Amino acid sequence: MRIATYNVEWFDALFDDHGNLLADGEWSARHDVTRQAQIEALGIVFTAMDADAVMVIEAPDSHRRRSGVRALETFAETFQLRARKAIIGFTNNTQQEIALLYDPDTLSVRHDPQGDETGKKGDRTAPRFDSVFRIDLDIDSTEDLVQFSKPPLELACKTAGGFAFRMIGAHLKSKAPHGARGRDAIMRAAIANRRKQLAQAIWLRQRVVSHLDAGEPIMVMGDLNDGPGLDEYEDLFGRSSVEIVLGDGDGPPLFDPHARRALERRLGAQPTTARFYIAQDERYLQALLDYIMVSSDLRDRAPRWRIWHPFDDPACWTTVELREALLTASDHFPVTLDIDL
Repeated sequence: MRIATYNVEWFDALFDDHGNLLADGEWSARHDVTRQAQIEALGIVFTAMDADAVMVIEAPDSHRRRSGVRALETFAETFQLRARKAIIGFTNNTQQEIALLYDPDTLSVRHDPQGDETGKKGDRTAPRFDSVFRIDLDIDSTEDLVQFSKPPLELACKTAGGFAFRMIGAHLKSKAPHGARGRDAIMRAAIANRRKQLAQAIWLRQRVVSHLDAGEPIMVMGDLNDGPGLDEYEDLFGRSSVEIVLGDGDGPPLFDPHARRALERRLGAQPTTARFYIAQDERYLQALLDYIMVSSDLRDRAPRWRIWHPFDDPACWTTVELREALLTASDHFPVTLDIDL
């Protein structure tokens, strides 16, 4: 079985309010890319992956007037994908949902959120992901009230052969200090955003531990917007959100080989899953942001990870159509896990 995670930059902008694809020559939300070009590129990438399930990060918006499920299923039908059914959990207000596109012939899934609803007062122990988490991150005897801008998607999954496991799709908040002006303001905003992100990671880790303690196989995947050594504020808090979710000595660990390699080797070549253009520097920045973390029982099932990087993966590099499609489709590249389930 092939499981994937893929952050599709502004997927929502490719659909109208009825979930139809806007395959025309107008500009997409991606820089210098038309909607037609991005749609065609995504069709090539999804077809090449041929995954049983894709955790779509930044999936099309879903609210009273728009259906992200309808949009994704229209996309799948257009390109005749096996992964043709979609599911979304708690929706959000960012126009970037978390959704699973899956093959109903090989996998059954249901939204199965865990934890208690809290109201505004919150809870210290892994409340439901659309609720409020209480935590004192800076040891000032004052608890912070933390919410997910994009609540993780919790799924109970079962293969056609009857193997049951859990899946959590996550998109943690970016640490970029948007809107801040001046060095001090930027620093304050960046530190506050990292504190919130680490709180979200702790919240997510608490949920993971509850499943591990129950002996439930689990995958955590998506865009954590973080990685070891990604910015100078990591040292202020001692560890990255990636290390927190993996376990870092806190209970049974999760495993992702790309995260492991980056953690063990702070200097030198590291795997990357995203490529951004930095205008002021006139260059591209590459980063490891996307992960598929698995519990130890899943690690025993012959897993094989792959980053579909247009320059680093030999098959992607030599297949020109796929290489160009990966660069056009999104600023992130898919990560896949082939595993015997």
